[in-house]
Amino acid sequence: MGKKYRIAWLPGDGVGNDVMEAARIVLDRVELDAEYLHGDIGWDFWCKEGDAFPQRTVDLLKSVDAAMFGAITSKPVKAAEKELSPALQGKGMAYRSPIVRMRQLFDLYICLRPCKAIPQNPLNYKEGIDLVMFRENTEDLYAGVEFNTVPEKLRDTLSELSGPFKAFKALKGEDYAISCKINTKKGCERILRAAFEFARKFKRKKVTVVHKANVVRATDGLFLETAKAVAKDFPEIPMDDANIDAMMMWLLKNPFNYDVLVAPNLYGDIASDLCAQMVGGLGFGCSGNIGEKLAVFEPTHGSAPKYAGQYKVNPIATILAAKMMLDWLGEAEKAKAIEEATIAVVREGQVRTYDMGGKSTTLEMGRAIADKCGVAERT
Repeated sequence: MGKKYRIAWLPGDGVGNDVMEAARIVLDRVELDAEYLHGDIGWDFWCKEGDAFPQRTVDLLKSVDAAMFGAITSKPVKAAEKELSPALQGKGMAYRSPIVRMRQLFDLYICLRPCKAIPQNPLNYKEGIDLVMFRENTEDLYAGVEFNTVPEKLRDTLSELSGPFKAFKALKGEDYAISCKINTKKGCERILRAAFEFARKFKRKKVTVVHKANVVRATDGLFLETAKAVAKDFPEIPMDDANIDAMMMWLLKNPFNYDVLVAPNLYGDIASDLCAQMVGGLGFGCSGNIGEKLAVFEPTHGSAPKYAGQYKVNPIATILAAKMMLDWLGEAEKAKAIEEATIAVVREGQVRTYDMGGKSTTLEMGRAIADKCGVAERT
């Protein structure tokens, strides 16, 4: 008798509920023995409570084996403040993305985004693409050290520096904003090591380090130098590196020259979206936020509020995220069943959502995949 899992179920905003419902149909079909525990998260809770990631949901995540997460609506600071409940306005509450907070609070430092073309997907850029992105998930420009109005003490410090910063002395604090890019040696080393260990375990051909060290010399320089040091522990795995801008060009031109990519937070976010587009778009982009004790799995697409409740969007990204969750839980047979069923449905082409040129609903796609991975059919 296997373990009964406790899974946090976090639909979030917009189409999050739609795609999560489809994923649940598939998880139920493979008979995962789990208790699904709803968690409040998202824009509505920011508007009503001033907190998009309430403490009750934080406490829930401390007690589960894994979590499935739908989608989140995020807006710029000033737009967010306008939508707060009138009782909460003017109290200095700052909106922060709950998924970014979750990654930092639970130290989910690995963002793993596999991008593998499903054969005969009409949206494939090229057949056979198989890329894996390792994105550092807790620091860099997502560290959250930002100033919309720059404090006088910080302006004085900047004005003492050479170059264009001297002009800051004459500016008012509200005339500019600052976001701090923070990379630590520990943060760099552990995401790089995770990428190399993955390459070794799954016999991947190469690890490519993505950076901009020629311009962002301190933080990206640290990332690149740490990569060179980590690579020495994996002598059988070739390593190369590329600037983020050049990487976007070379990925489109020669996607088969690359295999495992690893990058700081922002570059990893950008590159993984391009990789997802090459294998069908965000409707196929799945993601795992992985730490030592907890992992949270999600589609990489946004909340698409205009489609909420219409059951129109493609749930395959969320279904493949559920497959990733099963792999992480050690349920390899069930994970394989979901992957093979998804491939079969796409190949057959009878059920296709609007992005694939069809008219099938979100739930019809979920049921079609579930029908292909029924327990009785698995070998």
